[in-house]
Amino acid sequence: MKILKYIFGIILCLMMALPIKASNHSETGKVDAKEIVFHHVQDAYEWHITSWNNKHVTISLPIIVHSKESGWHCFSSAHLLHGEGETYEGFKIATEGNYEGKVVEIKSNGEEVRPFDISITKTVLSLFINCFIVIGIILYTARWYKKSSPDSPAPKGFIGFMEMFIMMIEEDVIKSCIGKDYKKYSPYLLTAFFFIFINNIMGLIPVFPGGGNVTGNIAITLVLAVCTFIAVNVFGTKEYWKEILWPEVPTFLKCPIPLMPAIELFGIFTKPFALMIRLFANIFAGHSIILALTSIIFVTASMGAAISTSMSIVSVLFSIFMNCVEVLVAFIQAYVFTMLSSVFIGMSRVEPHHH
Repeated sequence: MKILKYIFGIILCLMMALPIKASNHSETGKVDAKEIVFHHVQDAYEWHITSWNNKHVTISLPIIVHSKESGWHCFSSAHLLHGEGETYEGFKIATEGNYEGKVVEIKSNGEEVRPFDISITKTVLSLFINCFIVIGIILYTARWYKKSSPDSPAPKGFIGFMEMFIMMIEEDVIKSCIGKDYKKYSPYLLTAFFFIFINNIMGLIPVFPGGGNVTGNIAITLVLAVCTFIAVNVFGTKEYWKEILWPEVPTFLKCPIPLMPAIELFGIFTKPFALMIRLFANIFAGHSIILALTSIIFVTASMGAAISTSMSIVSVLFSIFMNCVEVLVAFIQAYVFTMLSSVFIGMSRVEPHHH
């Protein structure tokens, strides 16, 4: 029951965290659920905390851009977010077109161009916070082992929980998939697992510092997939590359038309691409479903007390269920990414065949 109360409180916080303009629009029956969902899953130059008395409580993040004409600019996003289409130092946030929601530079002829943008956005700030959490957890766990001796009793509490987690991934996934060289890849794979898992969990917490859609951002999953791509192909054995460039198949499949080598080379890129899309799509879809279920409350607010009350109850119940499912998905996606990366790395550690 305590867990259900906790999850119910999370759902209520999520409802409070939705933009107040949604509830205002509901009076006229013009709530745009699509806008509510995409407003929360997309990146932004501010972090919306909540709305209180028709006022938005937000954290304005720094905008850091470089213009080819005027050089570097660094200022708060509050200068551009006070009013729609407002400009500051020749920059504004585009409201339409290919650069919608991004900072653009207004040239003298009125043309909008995209500057070099390294701003601290909501996703970037979430990434920093979650990385510090991961580092803190790992260092706190390592500190106990540094102080203990081999004959010390088994750790309990949080340290024991972390040992169970680490040993499970190390023994059941990394070692069993890679083989004798697994220790070389364990630091990366364990880091990838805890990085994905912590970001997934933090993304389910609707209040600051949670709520960031980090692993639901394809740029993040792309970097993770590239890291696995490097670990597989840069450190692959000679036998691995021989099986790709000159596999043991009939000669007519390799020469004069290199059919099988072309297929194998194509597979080098499809494996990390599948990792990238799998993680991105599952996390993005989970956040979107939870937000869509929550927005039902605002959509049905103008349909009468009976419908509004019944649909609000349904929305809360389904949102609780989806949050429970997403907690499981957060672990499964981190586990699957680590497992598939281990499998791909293990396939690249092919030993020469001795007849």
